[in-house]
Order: sequence, then C-alpha cells, then structure tokens
Amino acid sequence: MTKILIIGGVAGGASAAARARRLSEGAEIIMFERGHYVSFANCGLPYHIGGDIKDKSKLLLQTPESFLARFNVDVRVMNEVTHINRQDKTVTVKNLLDGSEYREAYDFLLLSPGAGPIVPPIPGLDNPLTHSLRNIPDMERILNTIEMNKPEHATVVGGGFIGLEMMEGFHQLGIKTTLVEMADQVMTPVDREMAGFAHAEIREKGVDLKLGVALESVEYLPSEHIADVNSGEDAAHQHIEGELKLSLNSGETLTTDILIMAIGVRPEIKLAQQAGLQIGELGGIYTNEMMQTSDPAIYAVGDAVEAKDFVTNAPSLVPLAGPANRQGRMAADNMFGRNEAYQGTQGTAICKIFDIAVASTGKNEKQLKRDGIEYEKVYVHTASHASYYPGAEIVSFKMLFDPNTGKILGAQAVGKDGIDKRIDVMAVAQRAGMTVEQLQHLELTYAPPYGSAKDVINQAAFVASNLMKGDAKAIHYHEISHLTDEQILLDVRNPGELEAMGSLAGAINIPVDQLRQRINELPKDKEIIIYCQVGLRGNVAYRQLVNNGYKARNLLGGLRTYQFAQA
Repeated sequence: MTKILIIGGVAGGASAAARARRLSEGAEIIMFERGHYVSFANCGLPYHIGGDIKDKSKLLLQTPESFLARFNVDVRVMNEVTHINRQDKTVTVKNLLDGSEYREAYDFLLLSPGAGPIVPPIPGLDNPLTHSLRNIPDMERILNTIEMNKPEHATVVGGGFIGLEMMEGFHQLGIKTTLVEMADQVMTPVDREMAGFAHAEIREKGVDLKLGVALESVEYLPSEHIADVNSGEDAAHQHIEGELKLSLNSGETLTTDILIMAIGVRPEIKLAQQAGLQIGELGGIYTNEMMQTSDPAIYAVGDAVEAKDFVTNAPSLVPLAGPANRQGRMAADNMFGRNEAYQGTQGTAICKIFDIAVASTGKNEKQLKRDGIEYEKVYVHTASHASYYPGAEIVSFKMLFDPNTGKILGAQAVGKDGIDKRIDVMAVAQRAGMTVEQLQHLELTYAPPYGSAKDVINQAAFVASNLMKGDAKAIHYHEISHLTDEQILLDVRNPGELEAMGSLAGAINIPVDQLRQRINELPKDKEIIIYCQVGLRGNVAYRQLVNNGYKARNLLGGLRTYQFAQA
C-alpha cells in the first residue's frame, strides 16, 4: 500500500490529496497543517475584511472532518513537520496542542508549505497595530484591531494584490486610507503606462496614493487615556489600542490607526533546506517538470517552488492559486506512475481595483527588456461591446509580441468590463502557440450586448500585423518627449476634443476628415508624427500621408496611452 504524506494544505496540498485518493482507494494519505485550517480561500480574506463576503464560513473550503468523509484523508491540523529524514524516509512531527513529537514513514512526500509575507527590517514594526495577511488567524487579528481600535485612518504598504485589495476593503469600511508603494507604480505584473489607469482610479476614489515612497520607521503611541462615557467624556475619536506614527523616506510623517504590510511574499523553504534538497537560483525549492525535487521521492508544489516560465523556460516564482492547484494534481498523478509534465507558468492574473479590473498574462515589457528579448508592442482602446448598445466601457489593451515571428509574448488589459474575457482568450492563445497573424482570424462571440464584430483582440492583431508587414510605422508614448527638429507633431482630432481632452505642445491640428484637402500644409522634408485620441484615426491619416509620399509614424494608443502613462 502506497503511503503519501503531504505537508501543507490550502491549494497545492489539498489538490494533491484529493487527486491521490481519486487515483487510489487503497493509498494511505496523511496531510499535516501547522495551523487550525487545512483548506481555505486565502484569496478571499481581504473581501471578508471589507464586507463583500459576509459569512466567514464561506472561506472554509474543507475541514478535517469533510476531508475524511469525502476523500478518506487523515488531516492533522496543529501538527507541524519539523524534520525530514530522507535516508529512512520519515518525517518528525510536533503536535502543537500538547507538545508531543512522533514520526511518520512515507513512500512519497509532498511539500506544499506556501510563501510567507516579507517583513522588512524596519524599526518599530513589531506592535499590536501592524499586520500582514496570509491566513485566517491573520484576518481575525485585523478584524479585531478594526473592532477594538475603530480606525479612522489606515495605511497599506505595498501595491500588489493583497495591498490593493486591503486598500479597497478599508475604503469600503469608510476608513480614510493611504497606500504607500516604493516603486513608481502599483500592480507590477503590468507595465507603468497600464498601471496609470489604476493610479487614476485609486486617486479618484479619494485614496492617498504615494508612489516612489518607502516606509522608514514606525513609532507605536499607546493610548494614554480611555474616555469614560459615563462621566461625559467624548469617545468619538477614541482609539483604545493607540496609533502609529510612520516616517517615510520622502521626509513625510503619517499618523495612522492600523498598518498593513503587504510588500510581497517569500517561499517557505526551511524544511527543504534542512533536508538538503536543492534550492533554485531564485530562492524557491527546485523542481523538475514532474514536480519532483532533487529527491525523486519528494515532490513540491505551489508558492514555495520554482517552476518553468512558459515564455522563456527559465525558472520563475509565481505565487498564484491556479498553478499551485495544477501542480498538486500532477504531482499526485506522477506518484502513481503517470508521466505528467508541468508545462510552465504564464502568470495569468487579475485584480479588482474599485470599479476597474487590471489583468495580464505572459511577460511584461520590463521583463522582456531585462531578459534581452526582442519585442514590439501595440495598444488598442475600444469598446467592451458594440458601442451603440448601452453599458459599453473602454477596454485598454496592450499586446507584446516577437516582431519577426509574431509569437505572443504577453498581454495586459484594464477597464470596467470585459477585461477577464480578453486576457483569458490571450492566455489560451499564447499557450496554444498562436501568432498575432492567427489572432486576426479568431472568431469570438458577437451580439451587441456582449461584444463587437471586430473584437478588441482582433483589432490588436490587425495593428500588430500591419507593423510586421510594413503597412504601419509606430512611435510610442515614451518617444514623444525626444522628438527632433526633423519631426512635426500632427493632431488629427477635431478642435473640440483638443479643448476637452488636452493636446501635445507644439502640435499642428488638421482633423483627419480635412487632411486630403489640406495635405499640402505639411512639409515633405520632415517626418510627420501623427496622433489622435486612441490611434485609430491616426492610422487612417498615416496611410493617407505615406500614400502621398510623406514620411510618417503613428502614435500607438494615441493621447490616451500617453496621458495615463503619466498618471
């Protein structure tokens, strides 16, 4: 009888346990979890704090009792594996309730320890008002602080998924919020100009967004006096547990009533290191494509492991639930002699930021530059469904591709509607090995309430194919500030748009519908840099000019991309 031990539940471990039981009714499966909860929706924790998910029990996906009843898995919560003895294939386990220790043997061992919050060496962080959010006990501590301290101001440090979700949660609770991010943007899976849409949304909702700013120190100021309501004292602004004074590297100081540290996570590798397992170059547990560690009897999955990047085949650390679940399933398959290979992580992700969604798949431009990968990019801003049907919203879409082969390298989208649909399609297209030329031929659902006859993705593919074929020549938003005397800016929008939406300094304005009649106003000895609001009319003008012997380039994404890149 095969005996499988699993360290850690939640996504990867729980998926492996359930899959192993489906494959074998006779296997002995034991899962160890050092906390109280074995399988919970950690991605839902901020939404319970903010009040979207009212019932905490909805976050509990499985309990030890339900796992035993459905899958006959022996789940041991509050049991921590402290040592792996690879030679005799045993683990040492500590019962955290009574302090006793015991050993369990295994045929196969699965590591799913996850990743822990990064706690930087900032003076003063160890105080009762500072929290991170990884699990249900963390969530309960935050809720307790909110209940006890009745914060009027919250500060969140870190603009990733957890930080953004906690920012929105505090806002929903009516707590004035500051978001501090050391980088020049939030949501680093997307590029700076796409994050600009998120910055505008955050500020529009009244959140104090501080970019390029770091937390330097924290001073805890306990409450010196608790108001006695019975004696007539005012308790309206009473914070029983005190407040924090935050010092930022910008020289600013903030007074806040609760602090969330959400600057990222680090793989939990302590057990693997102690067992002498190979650690990868990025600091995660090394695994092969079968999800085996350097010891063939020990598998590892989830946030703690380095997995192959789908685009580059290089090792990557991507702490997402989807890859963890798939890896857990494949590891269980391979324990029973199957030959399932993990085919790489794309990093497909989405985040709700108030009324908009920000999503991405594949590589972003920063990563492609860092890795020295040749790329081209296009931007499209168009309606989520037929623009004449009520409720259409703008989808701002960026696609990155190989200019020689048309291989899809990555995609990003931002907007109020239809964002998940477009990035899901792009994730499938990328995994299927499609090129931008093939994307032109995608046949997607169309009816006025749901889509357009030429979808956002079709349109992006048309623009990319035009670039590859030489039918268009692009200039990008970051090149506009470096124009020379040999170039002229041409704004082809209507005059009313210039007043309403602004314009680029020094541009000549000739509306596109007047360009044929007024083309002689433009010099042929200079390159014409064309722009409109989103790039579509700019392309019409570009074709007119080059067909009449002019040198020209069109600003892809138009003024909209340029303006939000500054946000």
